[in-house]
Parts: sequence; C-alpha cells; structure tokens
Amino acid sequence: MNDLLIFGVGGMGRDTLWLAQRINQVEPTWNILGFLDDSPAAQGKIINGCPVLGGIETCAAYPDAYLVCAIGSSAVRRRLTEKMKAINPSARFATLIDPDTIVADTAAIGQGVVICARNYVSVNSVVGDHCLIGAACTVGHDAVLEKYVTLYPGVNVSGNTHLYEQSEMGTGSQIIQGLSVGARTIVGAGATVVRDLPPDCTAVGVPARPIK
Repeated sequence: MNDLLIFGVGGMGRDTLWLAQRINQVEPTWNILGFLDDSPAAQGKIINGCPVLGGIETCAAYPDAYLVCAIGSSAVRRRLTEKMKAINPSARFATLIDPDTIVADTAAIGQGVVICARNYVSVNSVVGDHCLIGAACTVGHDAVLEKYVTLYPGVNVSGNTHLYEQSEMGTGSQIIQGLSVGARTIVGAGATVVRDLPPDCTAVGVPARPIK
C-alpha cells in the first residue's frame, strides 16, 4: 500500500478521504497518513477519523508519500500544488478514481487527478494533471481537459470540446460539442456554453455569456 497525504480538510478534502477509503474497499491501495492544512485551527485535530498532521510544509517530512491537493478552486489548487512541488521536488501525486466511475481504456488520465463517484469518461478523452471532477459528470469522446480544470457536480462536457488550463465548470453546467472554454474562465452553475468562451472571464446563463 502507498502512503497518502491529503491537503485540505474542507468538503473536498473529506470527500477525497472517503474516495480513497472506497478505493481501499475494492483493492487495498492507500495507507492514508492524514490531512495537511494551513489553518492553525485544524492542525492537531482528528477529522472524520483522520489526523491533521500539520501545514503544507509538513509534506517534506514524508518524502515517499503520495500527495493530493483536494481544493475545489482551480487557481488555489494550482498555487498549492506548485508550492508542494517546491517544498518536495521529487513529490509524487496520487490519481484517485472512484470505483463507481467508468473510464474508457483509450482515455488518458494525468497525475494528481481526483474523479468522484458516478462519472463517465469517454473514449480518447484527455484529463490533464491535477484536474478535479465532482460527482455525476460526463466527459464526452475526444474532449480535452487541460491541467487544473475543475468540473463541479453534474457537469456535462460534450465530445470534441476543449477546456483550457485552470477553467471551471459550475454545478450542473454543460458545453455542447466542438466548443472551447478559455484558460481561467469560470462557467456559472446551470449555464450552457453554446459558443466558444474567451480566457479570463466569468460566463453565466443560458446561453452562457461573459459578464466580467
């Protein structure tokens, strides 16, 4: 079994702990050492039966452990992941895929990826490093999710789409076939993307339109 440290004790962190435990029920894979969190109020506590071992710098004390950054925000997840790499240049990042998820044999899944329950990842799709896919999403054929993309629960990503680095799709949103979402763009909950969206904007509504 591989040692595992989970950064973040918020909802996503606790979901990720549960995900690792679900994986272990099918095949013992992860020796879950505990959480890391920079909040002084969290450190030293036991959360969902798992100890908070310290802040982000604590990962240096476990050089052989796998790490996963369980933070929903793409921007924050990227910043913290890069910090962990700086603290431990040889860091390895766990890819956690719920046993209830269907992933095509021809899909490519990067390192540090978290895929929650009841997802469907179709043929020849790409899920880049450190992406986070919440529960009950679909990723269509030939779709590309670049690094640090976040899909919140219930997102539908159609085939031949391209979600650029650090973009986010809000809960229940969807993008129709062949379109793209620019880097660092946030698509609001329930929105429908029916035309390409530029980078660095927030888009809401049906159809989704940039508002800032």
